[in-house]
Amino acid sequence: MKRIQHIAALLIFAFVMAAALPQAASAVRIKDIADFGGVRDNQLVGYGLITGLSGTGDSSSSTFTTRAVVNMLEKMGVSVSTRDIKSKNIAAVMVTAKLPVSAKPGSRIDVTVSSLGDAKSLLGGVLLMTPLKGIDGQVYGIAQGAVAIGGFSAEGKAAKVTKNITTVGRIPNGMNVERAVPFKFNSQNTLTLNMHNPDFSTTNQVVESLNMAIGGNFAFAKDISTISLDVPPQYINNIVPLMAAIENIEVRPDQRARVVVDENTGTVVVGSNVTISPVAIAHGSLQIVVQEDQKVSQPNPFSQGKTVTTPQTNVQVKEKNKRLVLVEGATLKELTEGLNAIGATPRDLISILNALKAAGALHAELEVI
Repeated sequence: MKRIQHIAALLIFAFVMAAALPQAASAVRIKDIADFGGVRDNQLVGYGLITGLSGTGDSSSSTFTTRAVVNMLEKMGVSVSTRDIKSKNIAAVMVTAKLPVSAKPGSRIDVTVSSLGDAKSLLGGVLLMTPLKGIDGQVYGIAQGAVAIGGFSAEGKAAKVTKNITTVGRIPNGMNVERAVPFKFNSQNTLTLNMHNPDFSTTNQVVESLNMAIGGNFAFAKDISTISLDVPPQYINNIVPLMAAIENIEVRPDQRARVVVDENTGTVVVGSNVTISPVAIAHGSLQIVVQEDQKVSQPNPFSQGKTVTTPQTNVQVKEKNKRLVLVEGATLKELTEGLNAIGATPRDLISILNALKAAGALHAELEVI
């Protein structure tokens, strides 16, 4: 019985000590902080026509739509003039898709269509056969099919109801891949990892983790955000198992002390490594209200005077008096508590952070976006 009580006491002591110790940074997988060179999507784009719209297509002012319809019909053996095309059931659209590097001819991927003219809605439309090209001008796929719209639009003479955007839609599995991207994945002898956030400490940690996991000096850093990895002999022409093992290795990324300020929305993001030297802060808000009034001055009866208006300006100035508050931020919690103590709103916080940076008390990079 005493042995059980002794073990229980040790467990409680260990739990209390673990709770008291500072928590380390959370571990993340390499696949979440880096990209592998060559493993990417390729952008495709094409110009197409959507038909079958219920009077919500392009008007006659969209001349490029009219010319596209005439060209399409002439290729089908139908001779028409641009003056004969007055239908609003057709819309010109741009068709875009992301072609994975591993896509092979015959596979199907989703495409997105967006109105190019003055169409009101693409609801119920069908995209006609549209070739999609890459940056090299080569055709990599053919898109066609019914468009799915995540909204609706209805209007009358005095009211209109719209939900979501009706001029952009998707065609699930709408593109048939006709050409593969010329990239041989398994023939590589060297892999490249591109870090999302450049940082020497994180990059070096990834290199050490890779060499430890593989069992040799196969990885080295080219610069602050690029890692080169020589493929081990046992993985030559069979890189997929190597990639699967690498991308799940966990590291603890480091980051520079940084404060990001978005003045458009008043958003302030403070990193966990940001510290402030001991400073005394007093921040008071100044409010100035200027109000203009027009007063009418009328003459006495039968005085032959004129009625005139005289402007009157009323200016009010309000300034809040704030006491000096000592702020010393060794941790993010202490920094937050200190700034909250002076009642700083997000807008006030932007001014305070700028003043702290100018005073040399903010030990972080201040970035305004």
